[in-house]
Amino acid sequence: MRRIIIALASTVTAVVMLFSWPTSTNRSVSTGPGGTSGTGTTGGTSSGTGSSGTTTTTYDGDVASTRWGDVQVRITVTDGKVTASEAIAYPNGNGRDQQINAYAIPILNQEAVAAQSANISMVSGATVTSQGYVQSLQSALDKAGI
Repeated sequence: MRRIIIALASTVTAVVMLFSWPTSTNRSVSTGPGGTSGTGTTGGTSSGTGSSGTTTTTYDGDVASTRWGDVQVRITVTDGKVTASEAIAYPNGNGRDQQINAYAIPILNQEAVAAQSANISMVSGATVTSQGYVQSLQSALDKAGI
């Protein structure tokens, strides 16, 4: 009888510890002032010349269809260098999608600018969105000739 009680108590302790373990999906997430709503349109390219003679152009990547929804990336290129990357469309149809992508999209945006290529790390817990992001990013980079 004593062994059963000890085994039961150990099992309950292990289950409680397992469910209290922090993961990427139960962290609190805050988006800064540059956060996006997840909706966007498929635009073309636009260019302009700043006062210092630099040329800034935006390129929209092709829409990448994933099993959770479409992903599309827009990059901003200034004098041949990626200066900004943003997801203009990504899955946000339910609370789970919104929670995952609120965490993952800013990381993917930063990675794309830092890498200056589509060779970026996937975000754990957002693998499908990450794959779609990389596919659309590569398309935008191809359009930009980078």
